[in-house]
Amino acid sequence: MLLFSNVESLPKTSAITIKKLKSLGINNFFDLLNYYPFRYDDYSIISKIKDIQPGETVTIIAKVKISKYQITRTGLKIQVFILDDETGEIEVGFYNQPYLLRLFKKGMTISVAGTVEKYGKKITLIPKEYEVGESKKHTGRLIPVYPEKRGLSSRTLREKISLALESLKTSDQNIEILPDKITLFNNLIDEKNALFQIHFPDSLELAANAKKRLAFDELFMLQFSSFLVKKEWEKEKVGHRFYLKNLERKVKKFINELPFKLTKAQDKVWQEILVDIQKKNPMNRLLQGDVGSGKTVVAALACYLSYLNGFVSLLMAPTEILALQHFKTLTSLFKNSGVKIGLQTANKKILESDIVVGTHALISKKFQIKKVGLVVIDEQHRFGVSQRSELKQKGLNPHLLTMTATPIPRTVALTLYGELDFSVIDEMPIGRLPVKTYFIPKYKRSSCYEWIKTQVTTTQTQVFIVCPLIEESETETLKSIRAAKKEYENLQNIFSNLKLGLLHGKMKSKEKEDIMEKFKNKQIDILVSTPVVEVGVDIQNATTMLIEGAERFGLAQLHQLRGRVGRGLKQSYCFLFSEKELPEIIFRLQYFSKTLNGNKLAEKDLEIRGPGNIYGVKQHGFINLKIASLTDYELIKKTKNALIYFNNHFKIEDFKNLKNRLEKFKPEEVVKN
Repeated sequence: MLLFSNVESLPKTSAITIKKLKSLGINNFFDLLNYYPFRYDDYSIISKIKDIQPGETVTIIAKVKISKYQITRTGLKIQVFILDDETGEIEVGFYNQPYLLRLFKKGMTISVAGTVEKYGKKITLIPKEYEVGESKKHTGRLIPVYPEKRGLSSRTLREKISLALESLKTSDQNIEILPDKITLFNNLIDEKNALFQIHFPDSLELAANAKKRLAFDELFMLQFSSFLVKKEWEKEKVGHRFYLKNLERKVKKFINELPFKLTKAQDKVWQEILVDIQKKNPMNRLLQGDVGSGKTVVAALACYLSYLNGFVSLLMAPTEILALQHFKTLTSLFKNSGVKIGLQTANKKILESDIVVGTHALISKKFQIKKVGLVVIDEQHRFGVSQRSELKQKGLNPHLLTMTATPIPRTVALTLYGELDFSVIDEMPIGRLPVKTYFIPKYKRSSCYEWIKTQVTTTQTQVFIVCPLIEESETETLKSIRAAKKEYENLQNIFSNLKLGLLHGKMKSKEKEDIMEKFKNKQIDILVSTPVVEVGVDIQNATTMLIEGAERFGLAQLHQLRGRVGRGLKQSYCFLFSEKELPEIIFRLQYFSKTLNGNKLAEKDLEIRGPGNIYGVKQHGFINLKIASLTDYELIKKTKNALIYFNNHFKIEDFKNLKNRLEKFKPEEVVKN
């Protein structure tokens, strides 16, 4: 089929352009058609020269009457053309494009689009686009503007995409991926028409219809792939069956002997896990809760039931700091229970245990352990699908509990993680005081430092100071960001009577562990750190968090950093410093200061910055949506309803056929199955 021809077969395309296209992941014609514009320039008004007015954006079609070459006093080279359309003449000047003198021959008819301006008594056209001949790809219509990466201009992309569309026009291949009933019910235009109208729309309304259709495809496929994973998961039988019967008394005794009472939210989630964990099918649940909400305790209860049933539990964390934190927490929780806690990291190994806590070392081929009944993954968005799958394979279809402190709006979570059952701990432990948060303008920086000095000396509490970078950056955009190492040196002068420590991700594991141990033992008053403290640091005596370059963090990440304080019973504080005090930055940071609900912050972040900027598409495994938006809750709801309809009205063969079509036409999106 021509549509899936390699980009090498594009006519009149150089090897350099082919290489640039491939660097964007465009390997065939269909990939090219799925490289979407982000806006349109309107050059659809075609006007006679005598009718144009200053301030208009128009296209004129005229003959080349005179062409000449000029150099300005400042050395700029201009290619000047006098154009004539029988109603009048107009002068058009192009800068530094000498090849146009060869391209635009005298008497040739050309189209030029641009803005009309008046200089003295003379009206001229400032050209934006041009073309020769009858084709209307760059002038005389709505013109697509594409993300210009790897040196590929919008003009080049338009040329190449139009060639792919010609291939689509002449192809008899049916590229429709959705059943007719779903497209009709949701008032969607057909797939082929959508591809034509997204690139070269006949109107903005048709462009909007095309975007709606292609976004629907994307969200539907995302949820459909999760749905298929869930159906496959439901077929599996758990390798080691858990039973609560005859063990209830021991579980209740363990809960009653905890040094705190479970919150209602923790108890609710625990009951949901209890139902899952006794089924014949393995549990596959996502547990989301703010930093400090008590997710680890709930996971510990599941691990305890696994132990009572005679099975081993694995708990994997993304960093060694977090793994050590979990190891210490679980050792404390199980100190009188007989449960042995193990540790498996690159630097430490304590095996022969009932619960093994570890980092990526747990998925190493060298790490072998029998009778794994439960796998717990913390900060799950930091692990890829393949890593989670490798860990799961350490047991025979074990129960899987994944946890995250990253606030995720429920609608987004159900879209991104449709294959998982979703639980939320939306309540903080009793007695926790809300962290008082303030945006500190530059002129109050010194006063804030003085307040911190007084706070530390009078209350004997401790302070986190978080900087975005380790070293000072030489690049212009990051020059103003206070780097951790430089800030550490500066702060030693400011807080000369206090003990300071430095922590960052490039330190060796032993160094990081020593610094955290000193901080925990109150041998350090102020810890200057990179965002490595975002997860896994539990210092109850730390009551103040100061964040440098706060504008560089998303609201969800700021919320996680803020969660490092306020873990004890003392009043805690969070101060936000920014080198840039633009109105939009101040608004965002003041909104954060007033809002303590993680999910509300995540929704605002999504609204302001988009999913890629919040979660970090490549780093955190969130899918890269090309045209759909996770803030389009109405469309998300429609695609979910379409999936429910498909499930209720179609047979298993239809599922297989649809899956095959999705994999063929949108292979990059069907990533989970």
